[in-house]
Amino acid sequence: MSETPLPQPLLDDDALDYLDDFFDSERVGPDALDLIGTHGYLVALAVAPREVPAATWVAELFQGEPDFADDAERERVLALLEQLRHNAIEALEQGLLPELLFELTLDGIAPEETPIGDWCAGFMEAVFLDEAAWFEGDEESAAALLLPFMALSGLFDDEPDMAELAGSPSQLEELVAQLPELVLDLYLLYRVPPEKPKPSPQRKRPAGAKGGKGGKGGKGQGSRKR
Repeated sequence: MSETPLPQPLLDDDALDYLDDFFDSERVGPDALDLIGTHGYLVALAVAPREVPAATWVAELFQGEPDFADDAERERVLALLEQLRHNAIEALEQGLLPELLFELTLDGIAPEETPIGDWCAGFMEAVFLDEAAWFEGDEESAAALLLPFMALSGLFDDEPDMAELAGSPSQLEELVAQLPELVLDLYLLYRVPPEKPKPSPQRKRPAGAKGGKGGKGGKGQGSRKR
């Protein structure tokens, strides 16, 4: 029985510290996401069913252009953001789970008051960039897999469907524990194409059989998997 692989860091500690300092600086506007929200945002972009142009997601992330100190800082920040997104894709492509930047427990605190809520809110902000694409295929599966992110983000607390979840700390804890696996499940739903049906071999005619209508080849149905 194989062991569950350890979650994969998407950036090293030095890179995360650098981004944390940048997002916490006055060069970034008050409406921009923080590092935790940005991590969720970029992981969602790695999962997304369609590519979002970099200019679009960068502008939405920062809610405008940050006051970069110089071109070198701008290039480094944007390169690290793209590297995080790319590393998330690489990890998920290998069936690995992304390492999140917080402990997977609420400890009785409301999700929106924790980094978990910030991360899920960032994730949902990326979904909003191209919401139709997330639901246009298998809408039922997409809705079920996105529900935990929605419930934990605090962005949907006014919706009746969320009231039951919000009022159940035990259910919320279960959702938090599942977040890394849910990210992988979403990636598989959107990014891994179903197998093409394999053609069945044609039946051989018995020796001496004449051509024409005899010996039809049967067509088998291939399987589909996510």
